[in-house]
Order: sequence, then structure tokens, then C-alpha cells
Amino acid sequence: MTLDLTQHPCFNETARETAARIHLPVAPRCNVQCNFCDRKYDCLNESRPGVTSAVLTPQQAVFYLERALETAPEIRVVGIAGPGDPFASPEPTIETLRLVRNRYPEMLLCVASNGLEVAAHAAELAKLQVSHVTLTVNAVDPAIGAQIYAWVRAGIRILRGVDGATALLERQRLAIVELKRHGITVKINTIVMPGINDGHAVAVAREMASLGANIMNAIPLYPVAGTPFASIGEIDHAELTELRGRTAEFLPQMLHCTRCRADAVGLLGAPQSQTLVELLQTTAAGPVNPNERRPYVALTSHEGALINQHVGEATRLWVFEPQPDGPPALIEMRDAPDAGGGLARWEKLADALDDCKAVFTSAVGKTPRRILEQRGIRVIEAVGVASDAIVAWNRTGQLPRGMQKLFQGCGGCSGTGSGC
Repeated sequence: MTLDLTQHPCFNETARETAARIHLPVAPRCNVQCNFCDRKYDCLNESRPGVTSAVLTPQQAVFYLERALETAPEIRVVGIAGPGDPFASPEPTIETLRLVRNRYPEMLLCVASNGLEVAAHAAELAKLQVSHVTLTVNAVDPAIGAQIYAWVRAGIRILRGVDGATALLERQRLAIVELKRHGITVKINTIVMPGINDGHAVAVAREMASLGANIMNAIPLYPVAGTPFASIGEIDHAELTELRGRTAEFLPQMLHCTRCRADAVGLLGAPQSQTLVELLQTTAAGPVNPNERRPYVALTSHEGALINQHVGEATRLWVFEPQPDGPPALIEMRDAPDAGGGLARWEKLADALDDCKAVFTSAVGKTPRRILEQRGIRVIEAVGVASDAIVAWNRTGQLPRGMQKLFQGCGGCSGTGSGC
């Protein structure tokens, strides 16, 4: 099917009055920590990138899209823009795009990323007819980038300072080249930070144009409380207008950006629909695959009150039924499969949790996570009081910030999953 590329409201201002977009928040993790960013889940009160009311699985995302189209049939574009980076954990992103393309062959697909891991997926994006990709490039001088990024995770390495900024820039350059080689339209977002890179944006535009980028969006910094750049402030409007004029000498400028949330839906600039916000949260709190009925959640725990046991350590499973108002009700305790047995052990565990939509655990290896999630059981790594985690997750599909694990179990050792 030939896609109508003129219907993307971010790339064609004339389409913004009639063509709506929807962002599916399936990418919670990030591989770069920017000094201006604070990713928030279950947040209704801010309209900016990195914020969402819930996080979805790919199957939930398609279910949500189907219902959203009933309320907003003017949706023409499906995007993935976080709340983290879509390629920090690429599997949910690619699976969501695949499911949407199969279900809605006429829909425009787009992705927004920092570009660190995009190049490796350019061919797959082209195969799925992802027509538009936005990359956030804030500096083409590593010395300036070092002021902007606290760290960059390249593979298993955490890089800081100039090393991190250099690695990110090299990957961003390669991403643009690969995306253009596969015929994908590329937009460059540059966050303009006074005193940091406001005098550098023209250099960014010049280099991005030389690599083949199609359009640029110079966005004023949105100061976020609690971040290192909270006190920097926004660039003066007249200065921003003048800067955009100079960058336009190299790349056409997008002038109608509304700094969309990771769960934005509707026409650009229109307020979030409360009906769709509630639909998003209800979908996130349901089973991993909404077409299945799974009323329970499971817990790996030493005593049933705290999330304090690794999946591989569990000899029993605490099974709860979430309640609409109040703490979850304990249904029963089930025996976990004995240690050993390789893959068969995790298949038996999935069998034991066949009526559970999620399992809460302190850590999990890659193999059990993969098998459980292939069987439709969401794996939630968390710390803290189990009932609080279950109530919050059942309501919004996401944990409170204080219960989210900063590091995930790597699955390659016998460690606790608290970080190597």
C-alpha cells in the first residue's frame, strides 16, 4: 500500500488541523541521561517529552489504539516516543510497530529517539514502512555534549563526559546515514539551552544537513524541577526566532511543535482527552494481552509482604487478586518448579502462572523473563512493599518512582540484580 506522507502533522503543518497522531508509550527505559530530562510515569499534569500516564505492552498498545480510533477516527499517525528511548529495549518497539502495521496497513508510523541504537534497526524500520524518524541531536561538539549528558550507555559500558558525548554523536551520524539509505524521512530535534548550546545550534543544523536530514525543530528548553538544568530557563522568544532564521539556511524549520508527551493523542496542540487517558490507564492495568482473561498477579517473596526474592530463588509463589479499591487479596501459595532443568524449569513456571497477568520480583534473568513474557505474563522488577506495588501497577500499569529498580538483572551471573 502507498502511504500518504503528507498526513504527518509534525512534518507538514497544513495537516495539523485534520490529521491526528497517537503516541504509544511502550518504551520506558533509556540509554542516555540528559541533564534536562526527568522521565515520569502516571503523570497527568505536565505536557512534555518523557511524561506518560501509563506504560503499555505491545499487545496492550494495539488494543488501546483500536479503542482510541473509535473516539478519534482522525488519527493518521502512530508514533513511539518513550517515555524512555524506543531502542534502549528495542523488542517492544519493533513488536508494536509490527502489530500496528499488520492491523492498520494505511497508518503512518514514526519513532523519536536519541539515535544511540537506531542504525542497527534502520533496515527493520524500513521493512515495516516506518516513514518518519526524529532524532534529538543537541551538539556536534563533544565538549558541549559533555555538559548536556550525565551518562551514555553504549552496550554494557557507561560513558561519561566527552567520551559519552563522542560515542553518542558517532552513533547519531551513523543513524542518519542508515535511515536515509533506507529512504526514511529524518527530523532533527535540537533542545536549545541558554548558555549551553544556543550558540551552537547553527553548527548542528549545518552538519545534520550535510548528512541528509530533511527538517529541523529547534525547541526551547523546558526547565524541569529536580534536574541539573532546572534553573537555566528558556531562551527569549526573539532570540529563538532569530536562531531559527539562521538554522533555516541549512534545514527547513518546524515551527509548530507542541512538545508532545510520550502518550500524546489527538490533534497537535489539543488538550489530552480525559476519556483516552482513562482508556490508557485501564488498558495498562489489564492483562499483558487484553484478549486474555487473567485475574491474578504473582509475587516472589520470602514472607509474602515484601518484594525481596529473585525469580530463580523462589520455592513458592504468592498469588494475589487485585481489588478495585483496597489492598490485593491473597488467593493461595503455589510451589515453584525445582531448580535445574534448564528451559523446562521456566516453562513449568509459566504453566504455574497461567492465570496471572504479572509477576512481581526483585530480579529476573533474561531467559525466564523472555519465556514468561512470551506466554503473556508481565515481569515487574521492583523493590518495597508488595501490596503498594500491586495496587499502583493495577491502577496505572506502572510502579511509583521509589519502587522502580535503577538496574535490571542481567541474567548472566548469580548476582542479585542490583547492578554489577
